[in-house]
Order: sequence, then C-alpha cells, then structure tokens
Amino acid sequence: MTETRSLEQALAEHQVVDDALNTLTTEHNIPWRQVAVFRAYAHYLTQLGLRVSPEQLSGWLTENLELTALFVELFETGFDPELHHDAEERRVAREQIAAKITEAVESLQGEPQRFFSALLEAQLATVRTNFYRDRPTLAFKLRPTEISLAPQPRPMWEIWVDSPEVQGTHLRFSMVSRGGLRWSDRAEDFRTEVLGLVKAQRVKNSVIIPNGSKGGFVPQNLPDRDTDAQAYADAGLAAYKLFIGSLLDVTDNLVRTDGEERIVTPENVVALDGPDHYLVVAADKGTATFSDTANAISTERGFWLGDAFASGGSVGFDHKEMGITARGAWESVKRHFASLEHDSQTEEFTMVGIGGMAGDVFGNGALLSPAIRLVAAFDSRHIFIDPTPDAASSLAERRRLFDLPRAYWTDYDRSLISAGGGVFSRRDEAIELNDQIRSALGIEGNAASMTPAELIRAIVAAPVDLLYTGGTGTYVRASAETDEDVADHTNDAMRITAQELRARIVSEGGNLGLTQRARIEAARRGVLLNTDAVDNSAGVETSDHEVNLKILIDRLIDAGEISTDDRAAMIEAQVDEVGQQVLQSNIHQNMLLQAERMTGRTDAAEAEQLIEFLAEHAGLDRDVEFLPTAEELAQRTDGPALTAPELAVLAAYVKLWLTQELIDADSFDERFDVVLREYFPSAIAEKFEGYFAQHPLRREILATRVANTVVDLAGITFVRRMVTSRQVSALAVVSAFWDSYREDGLREEFEEIAQLSPTTSVDEWLQRITDVQRRSEQGTGRRL
Repeated sequence: MTETRSLEQALAEHQVVDDALNTLTTEHNIPWRQVAVFRAYAHYLTQLGLRVSPEQLSGWLTENLELTALFVELFETGFDPELHHDAEERRVAREQIAAKITEAVESLQGEPQRFFSALLEAQLATVRTNFYRDRPTLAFKLRPTEISLAPQPRPMWEIWVDSPEVQGTHLRFSMVSRGGLRWSDRAEDFRTEVLGLVKAQRVKNSVIIPNGSKGGFVPQNLPDRDTDAQAYADAGLAAYKLFIGSLLDVTDNLVRTDGEERIVTPENVVALDGPDHYLVVAADKGTATFSDTANAISTERGFWLGDAFASGGSVGFDHKEMGITARGAWESVKRHFASLEHDSQTEEFTMVGIGGMAGDVFGNGALLSPAIRLVAAFDSRHIFIDPTPDAASSLAERRRLFDLPRAYWTDYDRSLISAGGGVFSRRDEAIELNDQIRSALGIEGNAASMTPAELIRAIVAAPVDLLYTGGTGTYVRASAETDEDVADHTNDAMRITAQELRARIVSEGGNLGLTQRARIEAARRGVLLNTDAVDNSAGVETSDHEVNLKILIDRLIDAGEISTDDRAAMIEAQVDEVGQQVLQSNIHQNMLLQAERMTGRTDAAEAEQLIEFLAEHAGLDRDVEFLPTAEELAQRTDGPALTAPELAVLAAYVKLWLTQELIDADSFDERFDVVLREYFPSAIAEKFEGYFAQHPLRREILATRVANTVVDLAGITFVRRMVTSRQVSALAVVSAFWDSYREDGLREEFEEIAQLSPTTSVDEWLQRITDVQRRSEQGTGRRL
C-alpha cells in the first residue's frame, strides 16, 4: 500500500507520535508508517519487560540500517496483500529473511542484540495485522507461545493495539474465549494487569463454553480528570472505540448466505493463521456503560455476532438489575456458613466489605440477607463504620441508597448509625478513633486517630464473620509476598497479610481481592474461602448464556420463525430462568469444593498424581498457579492435603481438560442432546428445539455442561482415576457416568442435597454427599 500522507500531515492529524524515531523518516527516508511498526513493537516489548526509549531505538535502527531494512522486508513479505504469494511462498521467504536477520543480530552485543532478537521473535510470532487497511491504529495478532520474553502463562492469541490515541492488548486462551475489556490506569504495565486477570478468567470460565480472555486499553494524552471530567470521559470512550475497531480489524467474519455459512477474512489482511471468527467481549472496570458502543461498531461492520459481540448492552440481561454476580457470590457465603451449621439468611452475622451501595457487586450483595450486620465498608471516596448495627434498619437504609441514581456512603442517614460510628472521607489526614470503633474493628492500643489507609487496613483485618469484596483492588497478600509481587501499587498502603486476616469467611464478589497465595495461607489458618474465579463466576456465565441465546435467536429470525421486532422481548423474557440456571452452577461448585475440602478424599498422593496429569494433559503450571510441590504436599500432615483455593484451581483445570476431551472425541454422540434442552430456557426449547443442531457452538455447549455435571457430582479426581485404572477414554467414562446419573437416581439425590437446610449437621451432609459420589463411581464402573 502506498502512503500518500507526509510525515508532517500525519503529525498534524495525530496519526503518528512526535518522538526521536521520526528522524528515520526525515534523515533516512524510511516511510513513517513503517517507523510506526517499529514503534508499536517497541511498546509491546516494553510491556513484556524489555524497556527501550525512542531515543535508544532510533539510534540502534540508524546504526544498523541494513538490519532495519531487513525487518521492513520481513514485515512486508508476511503481510502485504499485493504480494501475491501463497502461504508456502510467504513462509519460505520469511525464513530466508529471518536467517539474514539472525546472522546480522549475532554480530551485535548488549542491549541492541537483546532488543533485535526479541523483535525478530515478535515479528515471526505475528500472524495478522491491519497495517494494510489504513487504520488510525496498528493492530498485530500474535502467538505469545512463540515469544520467549512473554511471561507465563502464555495465551494462544494476543492482539496488540498501538496508536497515538490508545495502546491496548487482548489475550485469549483458545479459539472460543471470552472476557471483559477494562480501561486500565496502569500505563507502564497494563499487560501485566491483564495477564493476571486472564489467568483468573480462564479458571472462572471452566463453567462456561468459552475459555478465558481479557483485554485492557490505556488512552493516551488524557485531559486532566479533575479539571474537565467530561473531556476525560469522552477521550476514554474514543480510545475504547479505536480499540474495539482494531480487534475486529484482524478478526474473521462468519457470513450467512441462503442458509450457508462461510468464514471471510477482512479485506487487505493476510492471515498466516487459520480461520478465526469467534471474538466476544464484555464490560469490565471503567467500561460498564460501553457495551452498546461496542455492539454498534459490531453491527455497523456487519460482524456476525451483532449485539451478541459485547454482553451487557441495552438488549440483553442487565447484570446490575439481576444482581447476578453478587447472588452467585452469595451462594459461596451461604455454603461456607452452612459448613459451620449457621443459616446466613436467618441468623445474624457481622460483615465488613469493600465497595459502595452504588456498585453492582457490593450494592446487590449487601442486600442479600436480612441477617447482615454491616460493621464497616469503604469505597474509593469514603469509609463507613457502624460499630453495633441493627440488622433490620440498616438493611432498609442500604436498600434506599441502592435505589438512588448515584449513592455515596455520605448519603447514609447518620441517625441510623450506632454510637461511635460515622462516614469519613478518605481525603482526611486523620480520622479520630473511639472505644466503639476500636472494639468493632478489634484495634488494639489507645491510638487517638488513624490515617484513612490505616483505618482501611483495620477494616480488612477486623474480627468479623464475613469479609465481602465487591470493589476493585487487592487488599490481602501472603506473608511471604511483597507489594511488588502483588503489582497493585494503588492499594499498597491499605494491604494486610493473610496472617493478619481475622474474618472467619471471605467471599470475593470482586476480582483479585486477595492474591492466590494469600487465599491458600488464609485457608490453612482456618479461614473459609474459595477463589474469586469461583465466587463471581455468575456474571460471566450469565453473559455466556446471553451470547448463545442471541446466536440461536438470530438464526430463528433468518428462518422466519420470529420477527426482528420480537427479538429484544424474547431475550429479556428469559432473564429469570437464566438467572436460576446460573445460580445452580454456583451452588454445585460450592458443593464440590466443600465435599473435597471436608472429606479429604484427595490426599497428598492423589493430589500429586492429579497435578502431574493436568500438567501433561491440560497445560497446568503448578508454579504459575501456586500449587504445592510434591515435597510440600508430603509435609501437609496437619490437615487436608489441599486447601479450597487450590482445589478450586484443580477443579477448573479438570473441567477444562475434560471439556476439550469431549469436544475432540469422534463419537461424542446424541445421548447428550438432552443437555441442550436443559441449557436453553424452557420456553425456547419447547418451540425451537429443532434449531439447536444449527447452533455453531452446539458441541462446545454439550461438552462444557456435561463435564461440569460429572466433576461437580463425582469429584475432581473421578475421571482421571477411571481413565487410568480402567485404561479407557474420558468419553467412555463420561458416557458410563451419564447413564448412571440419569438411571440410578443420582441426579435427584444430588439436587436433594443441594436443597438441604443450612443448619443440617455437617456429618449428615457429608454422609449424603459421600454416598452419592460412591454410587456414581459404582454405577459408572458397572457400565464400563
């Protein structure tokens, strides 16, 4: 493609950054858009930890002009659509150029050699770009698994977006993946932030059809937020639009014509990978109101998913109105209390929390039981303390705040706050303490005051029944971790260690409230908790139901079964049933984890075998997931071999592995089709079951739901043990289990256990869950 704009025009139009790299254009006649490619790769490598300044890079490229020209040639050979090469010709040509680059780089030393070696890896790992589409951004689709500098875990795909207006990344662990896009404020290391989130997302997504993905973007040159909040918001939205457009620039489309479907690669995009058309996103931090914008871009471009591209838009399920993420997290709360033979819905308990009543997750969560006695909470602006709250009146007041258009803790009726409490600004230099606050938060000594950060630490460390996280930020680290390890520097001053955590139960309605190592340490000290991936999975599962329902309904429209005008009402009519389906998943996951934790059936030897199996077959990295070594497992003689947070990770990997085994099986047969009738809402299944076979994710839906059913009921080691002891396939085990599940009353028994009163004795609960697992193993064994 010939560049018609001069560098001066591009600078005037803000199409290029004004930095030292532009001397390559002014002094050496390298086209400014090719220079932008070097700049974009340098920004990407900086996010991977190889920091290079424009001045350094300009010097290295200038001092090695022949090498620079080879990199330009390598890029053009791979992606210029006017070079009419087939895939094999491109591959051979790129290998030849890469060999020349390698030879030239070997003659260098020090930082230049390290940079050019990394640049070569990144370019060879690139499989698509929008460079030849003349867009205001550059987008590269890469294989991080081929980049040695990329930290673990390495996703299957990454899309890097770079321009003077926005930088961003989208990480995806498989062909069918989904996760939220966040407006990050971590310009220096937002990829590290996104990588941490996508690791959790992958585990969280074990209950849904797609694998994990996550994206983050950083607007460039933002106006001052305090000076002009509207300009700041507008700039962020503009950056988001560019980011979304860039992701779609390098994503295939699924085009339906006369009932036939074909995958179409975007114009002027050379695809060095295979077909790839599944791209689904969701809202995240800073983008809660952006879904309609993303769907408008998707629809305008004719992308096959239309307004199913970004969940949470105006047509679909309103997560805040449903309260679904909080309701899912509350199932964990109820299960933890039940393991203490305490009914959290009728028997009062004390709670501290992270968040405000305007927030979806905290606001909804703080309304889910009339037995809550909320002692303290904090959000980004205020600290709320009610030392001896009245459960009934405080619930009514929280509900009033939740119903306000935009509520702050300062809107709380002070007359309802118990003696000694109040609402305090986080901007105050110091907050006065009194005996009531000291007693409620377990503050030792007679300090007259604390800074807001110190008081927040005291809240997180308070000796209460429940710590409920509904906001953003990591507030608990392991004793052996540093704040650098946590990589959430905004909250360094407010963070405690797991050793200081005194809550009996933790529920993470929000992401990353604790580090995984902190969860494990807390669990070994007796705190009841899972992981954020388990606790707040209901939101992502609801979004997945929405996407798959929209895909089906759009096919009904194509078939003339329903009209476009009826579409929105039909989707919204399913909200209650979908909500109940999703909560059932949370209940089953918590039953699984409680049974594994309390029965101790996964002993040290069994745990080691499972970890080794998943490392070989499911890509599990025990270091990345903070799982114990074989030696550490052998030393755990003072309790269960694995804690609930560790079991949660292993359960997720088992489900991911088993799901893929079923998808890949040649004879994944029709006996499981009943799952589709149960997956889609009953009103849809009753009238349109005949169209289920046309759903492009039919096989994935079946495999995911069946895998979850097997693991939730029979346990995390069940399939592996059966596969290895009987020398049969995973499909054979699942098929035998499925017959037993449907024919031997296991399903009915499992659901009866799920409905047991929270005050049921732990011994009775364990006896019943152990019995149903034993029967499932016997029934499966008889059928193999």
